[in-house]
Amino acid sequence: MGIPKPLVQLNQSFIVVSVLAALLSYKLILILPFAIGLYTLFTKKNPVILTGKRFLKKPVSEYIMEDREQQLFNQWIATVCLGLSLISFGLGFTILAYAFSIMVLIAAGVALMGFCIGCFIRYRYMMWKYKRGITK
Repeated sequence: MGIPKPLVQLNQSFIVVSVLAALLSYKLILILPFAIGLYTLFTKKNPVILTGKRFLKKPVSEYIMEDREQQLFNQWIATVCLGLSLISFGLGFTILAYAFSIMVLIAAGVALMGFCIGCFIRYRYMMWKYKRGITK
């Protein structure tokens, strides 16, 4: 079963707002989206999406659905980048830390506008795997 698009957008908005807040003020705010990302990857349940589900106005089945596996892939990318950002801030590699955070910010922001960078990456990877299997 998929995830209703408004809940995916809620999660993307949460990432944008929390990363932006971290970059503009206290860097350790990044721990929040990172921890939620880790929890999501381990349990396959996103607390932001679960909380938002309570506020849907229509039954879940009436919304456009997003692919669950794709969302987990996107969450994996964001969580890794946020983790690398936190580590980089901790080690004093400020430019690298900002780069990883800004990549997450841009990816989530662009996804809110309609283009999923993680979807593009996963699609290209799956096509590469498919073509590689054909040539063997």
